[in-house]
Amino acid sequence: MLARYAGLVGALLLAVAGYLGGALPDATTAPDGGPLTVTLWLLGTVAMVGSWWALRAGAPSTRWAYVTVGWWTLPLLVTAPLGSRDVYSYACQGWIYADGGDPYVTGVAAAGCPWVEAVAPVWRDTPAPYGPFFVLLAALTVVLGGGLVGTLVLLRALSLAGVLVAAACLPGLARAAGVPPRRATWLLLACPLVGVHLVAGAHNDAVMLGLLLPALLMLVHGPGRRGLWVLLVAGTLFGLAVSVKATAVVVLPFAALAAVRGRPVVRKLLRDGGLLAVGVFGGLLVPSLLTGLGFGWLGGLGRSGDTVQWTSPSTALGMLVDYVGELLGRHPDAVPVTRIAGLLLLAAFLPLLWSHTLSTLLHPHSAPAPLIMKLLPGQALARGNNFMINAVGVGAGVGVVLGGAGVGLAATVVLSPVFHPWYATWPLALLAVAGSRTGWFALPCALASFLALPDGTSLARLTKAPGAITMTILILATVTWTLSRHHRWRSPSSTES
Repeated sequence: MLARYAGLVGALLLAVAGYLGGALPDATTAPDGGPLTVTLWLLGTVAMVGSWWALRAGAPSTRWAYVTVGWWTLPLLVTAPLGSRDVYSYACQGWIYADGGDPYVTGVAAAGCPWVEAVAPVWRDTPAPYGPFFVLLAALTVVLGGGLVGTLVLLRALSLAGVLVAAACLPGLARAAGVPPRRATWLLLACPLVGVHLVAGAHNDAVMLGLLLPALLMLVHGPGRRGLWVLLVAGTLFGLAVSVKATAVVVLPFAALAAVRGRPVVRKLLRDGGLLAVGVFGGLLVPSLLTGLGFGWLGGLGRSGDTVQWTSPSTALGMLVDYVGELLGRHPDAVPVTRIAGLLLLAAFLPLLWSHTLSTLLHPHSAPAPLIMKLLPGQALARGNNFMINAVGVGAGVGVVLGGAGVGLAATVVLSPVFHPWYATWPLALLAVAGSRTGWFALPCALASFLALPDGTSLARLTKAPGAITMTILILATVTWTLSRHHRWRSPSSTES
């Protein structure tokens, strides 16, 4: 019970911090509110993170988790936007489309959005990086909202709806994967990243998750009763999720494995995965045609890397090289190079991960299990001790697929050119229902909760050089640890034992 009330106090403190110095439209705070705002934010975040972390092994019950999260959410629903100014970008992009413009061609400043001053300067001249389905939803909030405040309220309601749909799907997914629903529900919904960034910040990541999770639930629940329509509807939801945020595409290959009834041999993959792909194509094509925007949004994806922050490992490495180069009187401009290297590594890792996921499903009793720990083999999967996902016991097959998708999203977050705190909710949503151990993904989420101040200021912008050095050291330590584990696993003494 202490965790419930401590978290509620934290949410109340964050709500007050939002009123004093959140991401308000005029981008100003009260003259004497700066230190007070930061103090309230820090105390509130510590309280919420501590309460969430204390029960990471599972809430007393699923109902208890739902009620507690409901209490925590209420103050965050009625405060100013927190942690980011992206919601104003959504509003202006919706305004452009509602006004007859194309947000994939014209930036919000050039289009003359009346709320452009509320948009973060870095995003005022960039095209929208979101799919046509979300642009359509944003335009509807503008039309129905009748002004900035009404639009913000509806955008927050839209994000809340996404969180509620995801919340409804968690117990079913957890049971299918053999994970306690009370733990899965708590891990995702009580995470401060959800309350602060998806609810108070109204990020469209909530809408994406609200489409992904029911689609996955349809595939993994009751496979014996699944019909043609289930695959088509699930595929359509996946397509709509991609049409909100392109990141959802990472889940699709794993969804194809979940769509197969029985062992995922090639014939069944082509049959069931093909039907799923038809639905995905429909979910992508219909909004593109309905809005008349086509696939112009794909061009805006490259502009998401306009910000340079050390929270992305590949960017941090490039920043450090640039800093060292400047000390030597040179200008290596290494960030674009290291970012490309990170994306190439991701492009190599994801097919390998999918291949190992498929191999685990085809050969579930092989030793060691091939899903993840052939990449990190020192974890003794041969004994069923998979610290990443639930690969043994009840729900092992579903756990392997959902866990593989979660690890794929985690790799996408880590290796992408840019990282923002709310990105961590992508893998968290799937690893919460598939993880056999939680610390390895819960700890980064806890740390990410401290990265953004209430007004949207990123602490990474204030700690560029120290952050780049710290992140690079962490990268080197992780690589060294991984290689040492691999070496011990390969050594004769290790294999004999």
